[in-house]
Amino acid sequence: MACDCTDRQAIIDILNTYAACLDARNWSGLNNVFHPDATADYGGPLTGRTAVVDTIRSFLGGCGPSQHLLGNHQISIDGNQAESSTKARVLHVGAAERASLTPYEAVGTYRDRHIRTPEGWRIIHRHFDVQISLGDMNVLQPA
Repeated sequence: MACDCTDRQAIIDILNTYAACLDARNWSGLNNVFHPDATADYGGPLTGRTAVVDTIRSFLGGCGPSQHLLGNHQISIDGNQAESSTKARVLHVGAAERASLTPYEAVGTYRDRHIRTPEGWRIIHRHFDVQISLGDMNVLQPA
């Protein structure tokens, strides 16, 4: 089967943009990642881009530095829809009075569905399947 490498790279770029936005706390940049009608499962169902971004902010807004490392992209494209499975290793460090807490690390797989829009590929559904959880989750806090 032939690879549509342009679409594959565009999807990887969206996934990398997601990670860069989270680490930079660039919440408005996530408008270029998630479709307005996106759904997600971050420990519970979320509907709409605003709900997804607000939930992410509630974890990272008051957290210290983080690093979202992505790799081992598996992407299946079918016309204007795609699915991807991306391995992630995410480190979160506490801020202010939480700086002394043991950093929280999550290792897992992002399982995404994507849709092609006039602006490019966007995530329409995201689930983070955490396989390993280490450290103190209390470093995750809203701003």
